[in-house]
Amino acid sequence: MRRILLALSLSAGLATGAFAQSTEIEANIAAQIQAFKADDFATAFTFASPNIQSIFRTPENFGNMVRNGYPMVWRPSDIRFLELREIAGALWQKVLIVDGAGQTHILDYQMIQLENGWKINGVQLLGNSDPAA
Repeated sequence: MRRILLALSLSAGLATGAFAQSTEIEANIAAQIQAFKADDFATAFTFASPNIQSIFRTPENFGNMVRNGYPMVWRPSDIRFLELREIAGALWQKVLIVDGAGQTHILDYQMIQLENGWKINGVQLLGNSDPAA
């Protein structure tokens, strides 16, 4: 009986830690999207990892890439967080975004944890899909 209680306690502790990670990751992504919606590319840029920042160099370059390559992120009408997964040691947060035209897009955000919190290290468009399918 003690082993069962210990196992349950450990599982609950791990689940709480995963929930905290998930909450922080979702908050980071949501805050970046809110900055995009406000055309505040300087703030949106702060949520990107140093690797992403070094690729785009300026918030303006970053904003242009998002406007042209990820318009659903720049002007979403709805956002829903799906599962957080670990793949090959990296955490990936799947996000469903509905654009202004009502089309559904599934994106995968690669997240990395740095000293100052979670940062977005890349985004993949998984395609347009109907989540009910």
